[in-house]
Amino acid sequence: MKRVTGIGGIFFKSKNPDSLRTWYHQHLGIDIESWGGFAFKWRSENNPEGIGTTAWSIFKDETKYFDPSKASFMINYRVENLDELLRLLKSEGCQVDPKVDESEFGKFGWVMDPEGNRIELWQPPAGQ
Repeated sequence: MKRVTGIGGIFFKSKNPDSLRTWYHQHLGIDIESWGGFAFKWRSENNPEGIGTTAWSIFKDETKYFDPSKASFMINYRVENLDELLRLLKSEGCQVDPKVDESEFGKFGWVMDPEGNRIELWQPPAGQ
């Protein structure tokens, strides 16, 4: 099962980037490239021949790249089957929020990573 299908763009801090990258690879299926992150590629209906990319990368917590903001990150990951992924993550010992929201905007669920960061998982409505 493909776990994560894309993100809008994210950069965030970590106390132990290598360990956290391993967790994301193991539990969410994100392949880490040699530069320490991943570039999701996608096509837009406005430009179906072009390929877009969405960057995802983990920085050491000492980075000044985020200054003057003190926020560490905000993530919303696209998924294909939210219910199945939440069941799988729970079976793998991940801390899964039992709450799931469903609306015309899709289905939303949450999981915590090992450093206590809340991750939003989003299954878009059919056709999006």
